[in-house]
Amino acid sequence: MRLALGILGAGHFGRFHALKAAGGARTRLAGVHDADPARAAQVAAEAGAPAMEADALIAASDALVVAAPTAAHHALALRAISAGKPVLVEKPLAGTLAEAEEIVAAAAARGVPLQVGHIERFSAAFAAVAGVRTGGRAWHYHAVRMAPFRPRSLDVSVVLDLMIHDIDLILALEGSEPAAVSAAGRRIASGRLDQVVARLDFPSGARAEIAASRASAALERRLRVLTEEGEMAVDFLARSLTLLRKDGDEALPGMPGFGLDRLAWTDHDSLAAEQAAFADAVLDGTPVVVDGAAGLRALKVALAVEAAAEASAG
Repeated sequence: MRLALGILGAGHFGRFHALKAAGGARTRLAGVHDADPARAAQVAAEAGAPAMEADALIAASDALVVAAPTAAHHALALRAISAGKPVLVEKPLAGTLAEAEEIVAAAAARGVPLQVGHIERFSAAFAAVAGVRTGGRAWHYHAVRMAPFRPRSLDVSVVLDLMIHDIDLILALEGSEPAAVSAAGRRIASGRLDQVVARLDFPSGARAEIAASRASAALERRLRVLTEEGEMAVDFLARSLTLLRKDGDEALPGMPGFGLDRLAWTDHDSLAAEQAAFADAVLDGTPVVVDGAAGLRALKVALAVEAAAEASAG
């Protein structure tokens, strides 16, 4: 059986969702809706499906992807859920915590799967990071995510646009929410925060420092995890992972008993993997990989970071 997937929102990311749904092994594209009918028609024609009004598309679909601007997530997700349809809501789950909580509660009450589009969880990079340990408890995380300015996703700050990816990854690795959050930020190229540096302090004693910018000269995506027995350094763009640990393969002069392991991974299509996981959850009842609770946790922390950064920016 192939899942008839409708796409609510045909912007930059909605277009990619439509193309993936049209070519998925277990999905077919039921149709496309957008607040701009001309945009919907353009993407629908490219993907080989009809452009439809929202309610008609919801009725014609087995499940929906909400890929509209963040401000529209709440209304569109609730319309789909009220019709008994599973939903994959792009990140962030909603623009406010109250709206996100209402989406999660509605999906639970209706008994339909809800997945949140934290695409990094489906990347080959995250699989590599989650699959290795340097030994000992992690006590410090340092993440950097920089990108040149692009005139899209400007309806939200860099926290909800880019930093939320690293917030979600670190929450998944740490396994708990932070006990304290602090942040600073600046508006550079838009009317919203474009540069933010955040600090998260966890109940375990671990600390995370996260920097994100969408007004940088070049792309940079790195993660370093310090543990009680070594460290892990990841360059997501170079597809490289270096472990410093006891009995590592490559001996380190001056550190007897320690060595380096150098790993790499082969990228795959993360969006296709995300949609495939959603199809499995709907068709087979497999657990949702990034569920509403995970989306809420990431949003809660992101909004706390945003509030602290806004206060610092004046």
